[in-house]
Amino acid sequence: MSPLPDYRPKQLSVGPLESEILQIIWKLGEVTVKDVHDCILNDPSRELAYASVTTVLRRLTEKGWLVCNKSGRAFYWRPLVTKRQADMIKAHEQLKQFLAVGNPDVVAAFADSIDEAAGEQIQAIAQRIQAARKAREENEECIW
Repeated sequence: MSPLPDYRPKQLSVGPLESEILQIIWKLGEVTVKDVHDCILNDPSRELAYASVTTVLRRLTEKGWLVCNKSGRAFYWRPLVTKRQADMIKAHEQLKQFLAVGNPDVVAAFADSIDEAAGEQIQAIAQRIQAARKAREENEECIW
């Protein structure tokens, strides 16, 4: 089971254009403004100013999603978390918010509303949680 990443962006919420640009960066790796701009403009029905891409890249950097490095006269952006890590962080936060409701009736109503496939997935998750806890306990026993 993959642990949650140690690093988390300062601000998890991203807008639609920020999300689209993150998807492009995860696909390409390290990018320039031109790389992202060209990728978006590959769709003939899209219009987006070059300066808008620069603004979004700067915003994603401020939010902690990207890091920017300068090489010569060019600036390059790369992600600080992988897509998989970002999905894990977001899912973890959503689950925390759901459980923060603290009302067992709400959780029970949710559990009652899920289909069989989701129920099997929840059972598999519960088994992984139990295995992770057992492994952690065994590791703690070895330390003492």
